[in-house]
Amino acid sequence: MKVIISGTSEMAVLITRELYEIHDVTVIDSQEEVPEEFNKLDVSYISGSGASINSLEAAGVKKADVFIACTMLDEANIVSSWTAKKINPNIETMCFVRQYQYLETFSMPFTNANGTEKGIDHIIWPEELLMQEIFRIILVPEAIDVEIFAGGKARLLEYRMKEDSPMANKLIKNCFFPEDTLIVGITRDESLFIPDGNTELNVNDKVIFMGSEEGLNNLAATFFEKKKKGTTSTAIIGGGNVGFMLASNLENIDVRTKLIEVDEDRCDYLSDNLKRTLVIKGDGTDLELLESEDIGDSEVLVCVTNNDEKNLLCSLLAKQLGVKRVITRVGKARNVNLFEKVGIDVAVSPKEAALREIRDKLLEKDVGILALVEKGQGEVLEITMSEDFEDIKIMDIALPVKAIIGAIKRGSKILIPKGNTYIRANDNLIIFTTTESAAKVKSFFKEELIKVAKNRS
Repeated sequence: MKVIISGTSEMAVLITRELYEIHDVTVIDSQEEVPEEFNKLDVSYISGSGASINSLEAAGVKKADVFIACTMLDEANIVSSWTAKKINPNIETMCFVRQYQYLETFSMPFTNANGTEKGIDHIIWPEELLMQEIFRIILVPEAIDVEIFAGGKARLLEYRMKEDSPMANKLIKNCFFPEDTLIVGITRDESLFIPDGNTELNVNDKVIFMGSEEGLNNLAATFFEKKKKGTTSTAIIGGGNVGFMLASNLENIDVRTKLIEVDEDRCDYLSDNLKRTLVIKGDGTDLELLESEDIGDSEVLVCVTNNDEKNLLCSLLAKQLGVKRVITRVGKARNVNLFEKVGIDVAVSPKEAALREIRDKLLEKDVGILALVEKGQGEVLEITMSEDFEDIKIMDIALPVKAIIGAIKRGSKILIPKGNTYIRANDNLIIFTTTESAAKVKSFFKEELIKVAKNRS
């Protein structure tokens, strides 16, 4: 696939690193010299404007498959996306924006006189994606990551193993799990691997479960001693776009919410537009304020200011006050691991959220990537079996690498499989594997497994 990226922002660097090894990538930017971050990457570089027809043509836009605009200027991204589409109507365009009004305006399809859609295919606002990720995590007590598949019938939850967990320091095969749940991955010392029955669950492991909604609810109630009613009280520090949208969503599910914002004018806006959220004017790093507002009694605290250092300080103060779970926004993707090392329960990055969106919308169209986990170390794949595929038991499949079939979507039903479960024609398999093994898993299910079935017939 030929991909053109307009811009050299941190987001552009992350996208380029994600794509360049398996795709033909060209970067366009106004800097005359190739930026240092791109020097070590095998990519082409064009000095010019992403909105310039000459620059786009020099980058090969007429034969390109994907155009991604991610400079720091919304207007430049919008114009360059339109220009690329005008030169090559078949190119798929993705445009990053930083302001909500552009998301609202350009998310609507535009049509010409003949009714043909044109313009921008995908508008990406990382702050909205970040809010959605935080909201999903809040909904599930104790979870540090949540992904939802098949209309909510199948889920992936990630928990950190604690000392008081009944599963801690036990082999997986010696643990009893509720029906319709599987352990599909473990992250230990920042490295993700696929476990088996003889794997011991250690304290501080991040354990990834996949299963049905009911099965995972029972898991949470049984092993994490949490009621199914979920979170009832949340505090938010930072009343920007993410804080405001998050508070709005929490109001819709009747979660008591306090929101601390330092700017007086912004507080007025929040008070006028939020119905049941208690808006408090103040600094989230003010320990006396946090104590006076009983922030330590909150089940969850979310720090979403635009300053990493402030978010970290607010989070550590909240931990000191006794908040059970802290979710913190990290602007610089490289800081995510640092935040987790110093005790933050969940560190989330808008750039990582946007990167997952790119993978989902633009790449691997024949084999769907439903989710990326653990900062891209793991993938959840969706593979559809062909109409002429012959039944085979999972236990009879010899995968070339470690992977786990976590769920099977068969019509309107979701099955959490066992070894004697059959894979059948038209089944949608939801498979968990490491990113480095993903290519072999895709190849196996697309080609080798079909051969196996035919050889048995």
